[in-house]
Amino acid sequence: MGDRPEKKAIIDEIRQRLAEGEFLILADCRGLKVEGMTELRGQLDGAHSRLVVSKNSFIGRALEDIGWTDVVQFLDGPTAVITGTGEVSGVAKLLRDYAKTKGLPTLKGGRFGEQTLTSEDIDTFANLPSREVLLGQVVGTIAAPMTQLVGVFQQKVLSLLYVLKAAAEKKGT
Repeated sequence: MGDRPEKKAIIDEIRQRLAEGEFLILADCRGLKVEGMTELRGQLDGAHSRLVVSKNSFIGRALEDIGWTDVVQFLDGPTAVITGTGEVSGVAKLLRDYAKTKGLPTLKGGRFGEQTLTSEDIDTFANLPSREVLLGQVVGTIAAPMTQLVGVFQQKVLSLLYVLKAAAEKKGT
């Protein structure tokens, strides 16, 4: 291999983050000052994500080591690696909103599960509602027919009660 120990340690760290993360987003943070980078890292921490800036050769090597060669195409210019175990749509939204106010970072692409993501795909994730909202919508969709069914059953039971009451009154007279 012939790599210096420092280089190998950096590649190993990137490889580990990629393997442990649920998603990968590559971005260009060129021009983002130290304060901005610190602020963005803090926001990403809150979203269970981390941002690391490294040489493209190191990132590329880590990507190739885990078989994600399809993502190497996005390694053009300075690259920040964003990985995490949080909600990918929340992180995409956070990056989009940060870029709106600061003009950076510029999203390049990434990966989610087995799917390669383009910058447009990441924008699509950013526009999705949060996981909680989506789950609420699913529950609402499932609950609506059940609520209607309960209403139908109540009406049938009431109808039966009225018939029985009428029959009892008729018998009693």
